[in-house]
Amino acid sequence: MEENFKSLEKFNFWNGNVPQQGFLRIAYLDNILGFSNNKLVKVLVGQRRTGKSYILRQIANNLIKNGILPTQIFYLNKEFIDFDFVKTYQDLEILIQLYLKNLNPNGKVYLFLDEIQSIEGWERLVNSYSQDFTANYEIYISGSNSKMLSGELATLLSGRYVSFEIFPFSFKEYTGITRQEANKSSYINYMQSGGLPELFELPNEETKRHYISSVKDTVLLRDIIQRHAIKDPKLLEDVFVYLVNNASNMMSINNITNYLKSSGRKTTFDTIANYIGYIEDTFLIHKAERFDIKGKDTIAGNAKYYCNDLAYKNYLYKGFGYGIGYQLENLVYLALRRLNFDVYVGVIPNKEVDFVAKKGDQTLYIQCAYLLHDETTLNREYASLEAINDNYPKIIVSLDDVSLPQKNGIIHAQAWEFEDLAIRIST
Repeated sequence: MEENFKSLEKFNFWNGNVPQQGFLRIAYLDNILGFSNNKLVKVLVGQRRTGKSYILRQIANNLIKNGILPTQIFYLNKEFIDFDFVKTYQDLEILIQLYLKNLNPNGKVYLFLDEIQSIEGWERLVNSYSQDFTANYEIYISGSNSKMLSGELATLLSGRYVSFEIFPFSFKEYTGITRQEANKSSYINYMQSGGLPELFELPNEETKRHYISSVKDTVLLRDIIQRHAIKDPKLLEDVFVYLVNNASNMMSINNITNYLKSSGRKTTFDTIANYIGYIEDTFLIHKAERFDIKGKDTIAGNAKYYCNDLAYKNYLYKGFGYGIGYQLENLVYLALRRLNFDVYVGVIPNKEVDFVAKKGDQTLYIQCAYLLHDETTLNREYASLEAINDNYPKIIVSLDDVSLPQKNGIIHAQAWEFEDLAIRIST
């Protein structure tokens, strides 16, 4: 048991130890800390390696800077092999009680439980500590599967938690960590690289390629193949490759199934549907359903899929043609999701709008275009937005060198300024 406590000491803030903080992600910190000092369980979800662990440690460090004693903070990351012995919620409970006995913290205790989904029955422990009226606990947890909030935890806590989806670096974070000016050149660099935080600690392109490949393999193996006992791992990867290489394109499960069958793969519609669902659950890929702008409802069937990070395309599957316009559309989708919008593909008679973004009573319409270099292109790209008969903000995003004046109330945004514009409009 003493050995177990030494493992805790190694990774916690006690005795003057300050675990690695990484690049400070201020937007997430401000948002999450805005929900602090209450009994709500704070849940960070997102793909592996998007920086959830760093953010948890940054939150803990912020608490310490604001007067909380290091001994009041308990941090455990289940990804570390030092904690392989923590297999069930009972094992975790024993470890927490060991911490309480040895450090005897005075005041509120902050529990930071990182990548908790691999601990059997973790929901019971989180529910118990969050509802313990005999002691004062505040709980922050993280996980890499979207289903962790749709099962027993959601039932047990019944609205007593708040979740935050963590994405790879935004363009603003990218320019911050690379110390570049925000302009067309740096945006294209961002578009042709990736946003996973650890990429920026690696020395060359070959090392980065191996890193991205290992992230992909880890997610597919640990979060899908092992979790769901996948019988055909190669088919699962083929589905992932297809989604990456066709991101920003309208597609259907029938399309994908027929394509794979034509390539000699034996599969079924249900198998492909399940595999896509599993990939979505790990946050590697996001689905945008169609939305009938006039009827104000989603439309079943075809949908678009977007990569959680363009690094998968840029480092692993460069051989497949993938235009800059599609990459731009993918980045705009991610920017909207970071701003907590629900994002759909807009449909109006005989036309399509790239995005209908909704948050509460707010709605934005967004069209993406590589360049508005001539009158024909400009008229075509503006036409879809002009056909919408309401007064919600309409934005067209492009990589043009100059900013265009408003046209019929439609705002033009250069891609590297889009996120700031969306924030101003939606607040």
